[in-house]
Amino acid sequence: MANNPHPPSVLVVDDELLIRWALCEALGAKGYNVSEARDAAEVRTALSRSNGFPDIVLLDFRLPDSSDLRLLADIRCRLPAVPVVLMTAHATPDIVSGALDLGAYRVLTKPFDVREMVTLVAEALDQT
Repeated sequence: MANNPHPPSVLVVDDELLIRWALCEALGAKGYNVSEARDAAEVRTALSRSNGFPDIVLLDFRLPDSSDLRLLADIRCRLPAVPVVLMTAHATPDIVSGALDLGAYRVLTKPFDVREMVTLVAEALDQT
């Protein structure tokens, strides 16, 4: 991260407007370049663009068009070096272990403190 002249980019994926807004505001205030998506279709569109990929993805587990770990698997396949933080209010042991097995950087249970997420983003980017 320190060698990159451009601010790190974060893709925030959540169907809840207030969560997206809070994360985008907090991360933007820390200097990150933040983009957002509200469903799996928007994520796939964002990942198919040729203008670069995010440096980290914050991914909600349950979206209107995705309620399993397939989207996480797709992101990990397309962006194997990019950390993905899975956010969920449905953190069963199977979901957590499945996400970690697929290479999720961390699984964060909702509700969470936005400041905790900002710290987690910085930590994940420092390790890449």
